[in-house]
Amino acid sequence: MTGRGLDQILARPSPADLAEPDVTSALEYVGLAERAHGPIPRRVGDSYVWGDALDELDRHKPAARIINLETSVTTSADPEPKGINYRMHPANIGVLSAARITCAVLANNHVLDWGPAGLLETIDTLETAGIRSVGAGRTSDDAEAPTIIELGDDARLVLYAFGAADSGVPETWAASRAAPGVNWIGDFGTRTTARICDAIARSTRENDIVVVSIHWGANWGYAVPDEHRRFAHALIDVGGVHLVYGHSSHHVKPIEVHQGRAVLYGCGDFLNDYEGIPSPRQYRDDLTLMYFPTLDVKSGDLVELAMVPLLVRQFRLSRPGAADAEWLCDTLDRECRRFGARVEARDDYLVLEWR
Repeated sequence: MTGRGLDQILARPSPADLAEPDVTSALEYVGLAERAHGPIPRRVGDSYVWGDALDELDRHKPAARIINLETSVTTSADPEPKGINYRMHPANIGVLSAARITCAVLANNHVLDWGPAGLLETIDTLETAGIRSVGAGRTSDDAEAPTIIELGDDARLVLYAFGAADSGVPETWAASRAAPGVNWIGDFGTRTTARICDAIARSTRENDIVVVSIHWGANWGYAVPDEHRRFAHALIDVGGVHLVYGHSSHHVKPIEVHQGRAVLYGCGDFLNDYEGIPSPRQYRDDLTLMYFPTLDVKSGDLVELAMVPLLVRQFRLSRPGAADAEWLCDTLDRECRRFGARVEARDDYLVLEWR
């Protein structure tokens, strides 16, 4: 979520005016963070917000770098009347380039915060920067299409993205044949599952690694709705999906390994401007994870899931202290045990164990 407060400290901030019920300027979010943890520099370089995350990317060398971009990248001055509107100035797109992002998922409840014009400018800005996008488009055909990432040796990663109604994505944001929008789903029932599985079957090859990104569920709470779990299992059992990548919650949620394939029910926010805003202590939305799943290229099964704990301070990602890292490990371990998995600390990262 690189918009709003984060955008204000970047090289070319958007106008700070907001139409929120209680906050009239994005600079107020910067002020809250500064009151909590000290001064934050202005007009920072593109790599500033990533902090220690860049070293971890260099260390792990992932074949693909995928994010859920939960902001509109636009100069549009026409906010949707929804109360909370995120935007980042297109001149700040170098923030994503600094981390060499491969693909940005756009199927979420903020990408149309500044209307269809804002979405189209977001797509164009990403394309100009050489960053792929998925889950939204100029038409429904564009929004529903996966993005295909070549992995070498004839291997491909095929990524689909969906924005679900229960995460706050309105049906009016759904792309149509004549209008831009997101790849919207209204429920997780059998018809929706069958439609998605059919689409996967039509557009994938036998040896493809298939990843499904879903923006679903509430912002807070560790519980996983039964319909989410059934949907994820069906995508794996029927659709042959190799990894389900869920997000919407502001904090990390449980992980399950079903039939050898990982389901990340909620990856939590990675970057946001919530620092200084009081939040429920049982969730610690200031603690986040980088997820590095290793998949077998032939079977698509999960080989290893390493996770790097990070702490958001002064709008920047840094390595947490021992107590914070232990809290995150213990919390995630507790929640994963309900799904037959465990989380253990190894040196400065966490690893998932499953039967």
